[in-house]
Amino acid sequence: MTGTMRRCLLLTAVMTLAPLVFGQGPGKGKGKGKAPEAPPVSVPHDPHDLNGVWRRLGGVLTMSNETPPMTAWAKAKFDAAKPVYGPRAVPGGFGNDPMSTCDPLGMPRNIFLEVSIYPMEFVQTPNRVIQFFEWAHSYRVIWTDGRELPKDPDPQWMGYSVGKWDGDTFVVKSLGFDERTWLDHFGNPVSEDMVFEERYHRVDLDTLELNMTITAPKAYTKPWVSEKKTFRLAPKGEIQELFCVPTEEQRFNKLVRDPGSGVVTK
Repeated sequence: MTGTMRRCLLLTAVMTLAPLVFGQGPGKGKGKGKAPEAPPVSVPHDPHDLNGVWRRLGGVLTMSNETPPMTAWAKAKFDAAKPVYGPRAVPGGFGNDPMSTCDPLGMPRNIFLEVSIYPMEFVQTPNRVIQFFEWAHSYRVIWTDGRELPKDPDPQWMGYSVGKWDGDTFVVKSLGFDERTWLDHFGNPVSEDMVFEERYHRVDLDTLELNMTITAPKAYTKPWVSEKKTFRLAPKGEIQELFCVPTEEQRFNKLVRDPGSGVVTK
């Protein structure tokens, strides 16, 4: 199967999952009359062990449904963004999502793309944790050797990250982000002063919970606190090779995005 064919299949899957990933929950009265489910059986696990492939369970494709008020700088960036998802979506051929030209997604956007079709994997070593993302076959390094965050790092696509344990919660703090990235699929902006905190908690053998906070005074007038993100362990899961290849992306544009926008390319 070519990369372009896979993209088409994945696009179909995303559209099928749209009610889930865009935060639309079940209506009132769903499940009424059913007997309560038995509590899950507790299986021994090491809460400090994050190793494995994880798939996210539902939720919105951003921090939360409510966006903090933006500064004038951020509002201008937001207005200039032309996403192909969400309430401001334009036809694919008219969008300017960096994803369509294979720019790295960056953080925290990589987290939001981890729906059932795009898993992530943690690999722990004595002095660092490596977080792999299937989409674009990308990864980030989270240093756990006791170092501090740099004072004035050069901007990077994934930022610069350090982590440590707070009880059974793995706390990751990152800064030094590249403003060319989008924060999410909807065009919310990333600012260079952004400090990004993630708190991972493995609540049982199969479940990983994540809470996030963004503090970015240049872009948002108050911290942006996420909804709780939940991931399920895929014991037999493997990260597939799914690079974002410019030539394949161009073909995807020609076959899918442009026709959907009424653009005919011979």
